[in-house]
Amino acid sequence: MKKVVVLGGGVAGMSAAHELAERGFAVEVFEHKESYCGGKARSVNVPDTGSDGRKPLPGEHGFRFFPGFYKHVTDTMKRIPVSGNKTAFDNLVPTETITLGRYDKKPFKTLAHFPKNIAEAEFLVKNLFGSDLGLSREEEIFFGRRVWQLMTSCKERRINEYEGLGWWEYLQADRFSKAYQTLLVEGLTRTLVAAKAKTASTKTGGDIFLQLIYNTMNPFVDVDRVLNAPTNDAWLTPWYSYLTEKLGVKYQFSSTVKEIKIENREISSVVVQSGETFTEVKGDYYIFAVPVERMAPLLSDEVLSVDGTLETIKQLAPSVSWMNGLQIYLNEDVKISRGHVICSDSEWAVTCISQPQFWPDVDLKTYGDGTVKGIISVDISDWFTKGSNGKTASDCTKQEIFDEVWIQLKKSLNTDAKVPLKDEMVVDWFLDSDIEISEKPFPEPVTPGHSSYSFNREPLLVNRVNTWSLRPEPYTNIANLFLASDYVKTNTDLATMEGANEAARKSVNAILQATGSNKKLCKIWDLHEPLILAPFRWADKKRYDKGLPWTHKQSALTKVFLFIAHLFAKIARIFTEKK
Repeated sequence: MKKVVVLGGGVAGMSAAHELAERGFAVEVFEHKESYCGGKARSVNVPDTGSDGRKPLPGEHGFRFFPGFYKHVTDTMKRIPVSGNKTAFDNLVPTETITLGRYDKKPFKTLAHFPKNIAEAEFLVKNLFGSDLGLSREEEIFFGRRVWQLMTSCKERRINEYEGLGWWEYLQADRFSKAYQTLLVEGLTRTLVAAKAKTASTKTGGDIFLQLIYNTMNPFVDVDRVLNAPTNDAWLTPWYSYLTEKLGVKYQFSSTVKEIKIENREISSVVVQSGETFTEVKGDYYIFAVPVERMAPLLSDEVLSVDGTLETIKQLAPSVSWMNGLQIYLNEDVKISRGHVICSDSEWAVTCISQPQFWPDVDLKTYGDGTVKGIISVDISDWFTKGSNGKTASDCTKQEIFDEVWIQLKKSLNTDAKVPLKDEMVVDWFLDSDIEISEKPFPEPVTPGHSSYSFNREPLLVNRVNTWSLRPEPYTNIANLFLASDYVKTNTDLATMEGANEAARKSVNAILQATGSNKKLCKIWDLHEPLILAPFRWADKKRYDKGLPWTHKQSALTKVFLFIAHLFAKIARIFTEKK
């Protein structure tokens, strides 16, 4: 039996271990955290909060959500048994609305899915046309045309042209109002991928934005889903148990890879540190499922002498930013919205969700001191813009971070007519423990963009322009070294649980090929491209091959296609009405 050593026990490492163990490999996972698996996805027990036999309050790196276009990670969840003869996938529940919080204006609400009945359709129309978003007709039309361009551009144009074009530039944000810039340009990049609109790749931002649009137009897809309990309870703990108890995966905590040893142009062993002990770990194959900023220092001159292409990982490593969570515990269950809230005017790109409404079987009275009834889970996606307190989040103390986030939430959601958030509601709060704040400045920067006084142990890869070419494949020129992390080239092309799972699957497929295994390859999905738009993408591919730019003008072929599609739609309606 071939042994695979997996370095990193986050979603990518656990996904790789899962696929390998199901195919008969011996797997040993080494995770640097002391007791938590799942990496950035894990929830945690907030220290010193449980009392009188109650459990500690649940905290997390940031709230989890599972868009409808996720295929890889949700497929894995369907193979993780949980209590009640269900799977982890069954613990996903759809959200219903998306709320846009704005300073000094009434929050804007819309559906998070295609309308399923007349009441929802009326709600959608009323909110879309009855709310003042501050956008001019010209801005709406221009944005719509830019979205159409993305929808009808061929894949080659997206990779080779839009990859080098910033989202801000593509949407020509300088031409338009602050509302346009905040809602349509910065909103997506800051809240979804923690990137700045001026440097975020249009290829990545555009592709993900299109997936969300396609999901919204599909009545059979839940656009946004969340877990029905804290992440560890609903997903990661059952997954860990299944891997170790049923599939025989060995899992070592408090174990950090420190060095790669090379012999005869292959890895002979890796050095792993646990406490003060250094151990040489050997296997037949090695999967590195660690983040890009942790992988880069492992690429010694000796490693690069065998595979010089790995040098691009060092170049990619600075492309990280911060996206970390803050949980606010309340003595009331303030639902705000049956889904996610985007604080569009927030200086720190704050987004949040009220969690207990999605946790029907979680009794919060059994947590903390028993007084908590509500939890608002917040993501802070911009740590380097000054807030209303005149300071960036990265230069604040933990208390200052909470105070400023609370101010930004209240400014976004409270109005003269309705005040859902009140100071007297706050029982406690918890800032992600991956944020380390010191009273004295650090001697030198540890991660790109980090402050002199704060350090983020888990930054997030962001897709900046012209970085796609720097991202490696899951296989390397070192025969037994494979990569499985969200910086690997994937169809998902985004630092997410989905991207990590897809990368792990590709890495496992490469090992299956290397071993000559007859086991079934892991399934890989591409991003959804509507068939109805295929003629437009085909026509654009013809133009691209000739060196011509995208055009809104329809070719004769696409006009014929649209006529036929319209005809078939009419026929379908006639038959449907007869039935």
